[in-house]
Amino acid sequence: MEEKEFLKSQKKILETQKEKLQKMLSEFATKDNKLKGDWDTKYPEMGGGDNETGDDKLETEADEVEEYETNLPIEHQLETRLLKINDALERINKNQYFVCQKCGGKIEQERLLASPEASLCAKCKD
Repeated sequence: MEEKEFLKSQKKILETQKEKLQKMLSEFATKDNKLKGDWDTKYPEMGGGDNETGDDKLETEADEVEEYETNLPIEHQLETRLLKINDALERINKNQYFVCQKCGGKIEQERLLASPEASLCAKCKD
């Protein structure tokens, strides 16, 4: 495939992935405006329902904390992937998409097809 067409196709794929990741993150996290690329898992309000008392309220709060703890590593994983995608889009804009960030060699189209956010050539990845 011609390089220009390939870049256009990869950019579209990366932008679609970026939108999906942002949507997934926004379901349980908020964007941190102070730190670029950072998201923060929403901490539970710890109020339970207004009608809940005693054990029911404690159980609801425990469930909220458990959900928060479950979401933390998911947030980290999605956030890391989003950072890699943003980096790849930036490299496309700077005409450096095919340049390995470690050795400066060329990243093969086949590798970028398999992993559009790849920043290392196959040799450096291993």
